[in-house]
Amino acid sequence: MTPRPGTPGAYRAVLLDLDGTLIGPGGSPHPRTTEVLREMRGRGVHVMIATGRSEGGTRGVLKELGFDNPAIVFNGAGLFCPVKDKLLEERTLADKTIERVFSFSENHDIPKVVMRAGAKFARTPKSELEASALVGLEDLHIVDEADLPRERLIRITLYSTDFADSAQLEEALVAHVDRPAYFSHFPLSALYEHAESPYQVVDVQPPCRGKGEALRYLHEAHGILPEEVVAIGDATNDIPMFEVAGLAVAMQNAMPAAAKYAHRTIGDADSDTIAELCEELFPA
Repeated sequence: MTPRPGTPGAYRAVLLDLDGTLIGPGGSPHPRTTEVLREMRGRGVHVMIATGRSEGGTRGVLKELGFDNPAIVFNGAGLFCPVKDKLLEERTLADKTIERVFSFSENHDIPKVVMRAGAKFARTPKSELEASALVGLEDLHIVDEADLPRERLIRITLYSTDFADSAQLEEALVAHVDRPAYFSHFPLSALYEHAESPYQVVDVQPPCRGKGEALRYLHEAHGILPEEVVAIGDATNDIPMFEVAGLAVAMQNAMPAAAKYAHRTIGDADSDTIAELCEELFPA
């Protein structure tokens, strides 16, 4: 019989989102959570990061945690190995998709950041607000808009204040692009360092399973079934792993659209709530 969601000892792996989940306002994992995760890994539990961040934004967290196993980055479009310091898997956007995303951005005169492995590019900001949206981006190069790369892109991120919410921005962009791609959206204010930002954001990645790619990897590499995985997150980009994991866990501050996919809810990202959950579900 398949164990009921939340049964201690029923799971072999845990997937962790970063921002708003493992990473709280202080910018680092809670010390007790770090200790518990390291202890679990020492016992053979697979602890894996699944994030919307680039490899540049993930590298430091993996080092701080002491993790040497691959992490899902770019919302599933990449698999990053901290030991080799490179992407083991990398999907790129089709040229036609890139062309249509660029035309949408130009038609609405909204800024964008284009991303390749190891580098991000943005136009020279036209305002202080636009410049503020770029704060915290690693490996960023500011170039003339005409010089933004249009090939071998893993992601294009668009920022706008012209839509009521990020879902409406995504809807308009999806209709304009009208090609296979993986879209994810969120208010920029969901990130702690941008808590006052009015920007709505959409990330455009190549077709993939989103963070569900983490469960695919765990199965292929380690024989771990989706029902043996605990997935913990807080945002709409966590839904693809919530939908297939054996236990989906939302943070207390989770976006409502994501929380409705969760089997249970725990505390805030700035507490040791993840440590408590892991001690419950992965007893020594």
